[in-house]
Amino acid sequence: MAGSERAKMAAGEWYTCLDDELEALRMTARDAVFEHNSLPPRQRRNLGPGLKALLGRAGEGARIEAPFHCAYGFNIFLGDGVFLNAGCTILDTASVRIGKGTLLGPNVQIYCAEHHKAAAGRQAGLEIARPIEIGTNAWIGGSAIILGGVSIGEGAIVGAGAVVTRDVAANTTVVGNPARAVKRD
Repeated sequence: MAGSERAKMAAGEWYTCLDDELEALRMTARDAVFEHNSLPPRQRRNLGPGLKALLGRAGEGARIEAPFHCAYGFNIFLGDGVFLNAGCTILDTASVRIGKGTLLGPNVQIYCAEHHKAAAGRQAGLEIARPIEIGTNAWIGGSAIILGGVSIGEGAIVGAGAVVTRDVAANTTVVGNPARAVKRD
């Protein structure tokens, strides 16, 4: 597909992140994130106004603790009552959908971007964006890392520090690197 780098990113094709339009969009996100992270908690409430306006969706009662970081913001869709604890990072080059009632511990990292395997491709800024979906009432433990293209089912638990490289079935608990299913108590 020919077109802008943003269009290629949205279509899940290889694109170059070293692009003026994409940089302008990232700068808009940085401004909104800076405002969110800098506001006093009573003034910020659940979401700073700029960040709330930027997100694809922020359900009722969705809350993001500061500090927070995202790449674009407009690809993030939060269900009602979603909670992101301090230090979360979402590199939302593709859609990130987090179902209602889901909790993310501190320093959870969600990476949609996958860089090119060849050094020359990486130096040229080539990336491909893979969506991530987290179902309702899931619990993602602190410092977990979720890689692009992964779906985490309803009620699933991802243990602290786990690296999720594959889909996680509903009501399953995974731990480790790479994350593997364990018996639930």
